[in-house]
Amino acid sequence: MQPTATSLVPHETPTVSYDTAGSTETARMLRTLIGNLDGMVYRCRDDAEWTMEFVSEGVRRLTGYDASDLLFNKRVSYEQITYPDDRERVRTEMYTGLRAQGRFDCEYRIVHATGEIRWVWERGTGIYDIHGKLQAIEGLIQDITVRKESSQALREAERRYYNLFENAIEGIFRTTTDGQYLDANPALARIYGFDSPAELIAQLKDIRNQLYVEPSRREEFMALAKSRGSVSGFESQVYRKSGEVIWISENARAVFNEGGHVVCYEGTVEDITERKLYQARIEQQANFDTLTGLANRSLLHDRLQQGIRSAAAYGTRLAVVFVDLDRFKFINDGLGHHVGDELLRAMAERLRSSVRDGDTVARLGGDEFVLLINGQRGPDAVALLLERMLHAIAQPWASPQGDFNVTCSMGVALYPDDGASAETLLKHADQAMYRAKEKGRNNFQFFTAELNALITERVELENKLRRALERQQFSLHYQPRVDMRTRRITGAEALIRWHISDEEATPPSRFIPVAEEIGLIVPIGKWVLRAACAQNKAWQDAGLPPFVVSVNVSVRQFRQDNLVQTIAEVLRETGLEARYLEVELTESAVMHDADQFIAMLGELNDLGVQIALDDFGTGYSSLSYLKRFPVDRLKVDRSFVQDIGHDHDDATIVRTIIALGHNLGLKVVAEGVETEQQIDFLRANDCDELQGYYFGRPLPGEEFRRAFLG
Repeated sequence: MQPTATSLVPHETPTVSYDTAGSTETARMLRTLIGNLDGMVYRCRDDAEWTMEFVSEGVRRLTGYDASDLLFNKRVSYEQITYPDDRERVRTEMYTGLRAQGRFDCEYRIVHATGEIRWVWERGTGIYDIHGKLQAIEGLIQDITVRKESSQALREAERRYYNLFENAIEGIFRTTTDGQYLDANPALARIYGFDSPAELIAQLKDIRNQLYVEPSRREEFMALAKSRGSVSGFESQVYRKSGEVIWISENARAVFNEGGHVVCYEGTVEDITERKLYQARIEQQANFDTLTGLANRSLLHDRLQQGIRSAAAYGTRLAVVFVDLDRFKFINDGLGHHVGDELLRAMAERLRSSVRDGDTVARLGGDEFVLLINGQRGPDAVALLLERMLHAIAQPWASPQGDFNVTCSMGVALYPDDGASAETLLKHADQAMYRAKEKGRNNFQFFTAELNALITERVELENKLRRALERQQFSLHYQPRVDMRTRRITGAEALIRWHISDEEATPPSRFIPVAEEIGLIVPIGKWVLRAACAQNKAWQDAGLPPFVVSVNVSVRQFRQDNLVQTIAEVLRETGLEARYLEVELTESAVMHDADQFIAMLGELNDLGVQIALDDFGTGYSSLSYLKRFPVDRLKVDRSFVQDIGHDHDDATIVRTIIALGHNLGLKVVAEGVETEQQIDFLRANDCDELQGYYFGRPLPGEEFRRAFLG
């Protein structure tokens, strides 16, 4: 019988006995057993090439080579197919194992016949002669590439998980059910302000009470995790190590044992403080006024709807109060918007401090506010509250520019008495507020059916006023101004009148404020200026002695950039010399925007127009400004002149104004003169000019000529 491929070569093969059938069967069984092993059984020499003397049939599966290729290094030696980087290590491990234990095992790589690198595991023992010298090595080599790759994949996965755990931006944790940390990554430590995960785990022993600002959040977290198996986006406020409060969002799951009991929680934590702050800013901008911090129009509407539903449910009244600051425009335009803003903030705080926490104070814009006062039983309770508010608002307000007494006008509409919808209640409260303005300001008015009729009348008046110019319904009346000593006419004040029809005349006190509010005062004022200049020029052309005609200019007109140009054009068109026109401005209007007005007054002065300061004594004059104004006359307000005969204070004020005017080189005009007693007082104090009913009432142009000019 010839030897098989896995047997020793013929000249090296030991003698095999075939004497009995039993020995043959034993050899067959041995070959079968070795051939079925998962791997290669071998015997090799102890030389540099690991020369193989015997290899089993598993050699092809293991190396890709046939036994004949490998036996006695016919085609390739086992040393050659051992991966070069592993050869020295393998030899060292084999000898070390043989010396220590008489056997060895090691893992290394081989180069398969296909060129593929494979991992193998080898276990072997040494064969020694009678002298103890190593003669050969016998053993088993198995392919462990799959196991090795799995192990490497597992280690790689562990490495990646570790890197992810250690380097994650989000905090990662594992906690016990009783609130202790089992694991934490560096990110979680940073979020909570600890130097390391170890410090966090050591110090946070009671998550419920040490971490959460609201300890009940821990119970909510565990309940959700247990019932749902996980929680997502669970937002809470927590304490950092320093005591600082931050917002976090947790995503976590409950880990159950085989019995269905929660053994721990694991998940992630994200610091969302910046997002929360941003959301708060967005919400603040969406629902709150940026200047005052009060509710804005949008939030007011929501609160008003809620208030209506609540009042309907509990059978109470809801008071909707419209608040408007009185004469705010003079301060805002006169002293500057920065001062106006400070005033609005101060008034907003006064309103807020006057109501309960459950009520609402909103700012609609400008100086308009709305109050929602819940749970009221009737008008009397609301009236008491508003009385306190009026008092609070009216307290002096101090600013670097001086102390100011600011008042407000309020209008009240009650739900359900005055309306069932938010729009209706706001409309009626607004109308009631305008009624308070008409009643003299610094008061409140409740909405009534009578008021509704008045508002309707007001709207009708506005509509008629818008068409008055084109329908030529305006006319001018003139009131004389006389010299104290000579009693000769030195000038006349042009006063507007409105005749809607031959039967219907509307007094200036009725329509001028409306014209101011709706912006018609500018075109009306321009008409007055042109008509007065034309009339004065007509009197001069008729041969009458020339004198000055005064025209009142509103603050709104004066703020027009082209006012000086407009006056120059009117003078040019009418042919009137500038020195025969006088522009009258109220003291309070000029003083509230003194720096701006100084330049414009200078331009008017350069034009040759005379300038008078009207209603002097009622405003907030500053001598530092007054001496810089190119003013020709001070007109003492009629309210001081009226009682100079028997009111010591008024007499003192008038004397002071006259002295002040003369010291500044100005002429002083007393308005509202009606009695000889007043004239005697004014003469005694050297007043320059007089104007009032004592000398004549305002008359149309032609009647004025016949009465005063001859």
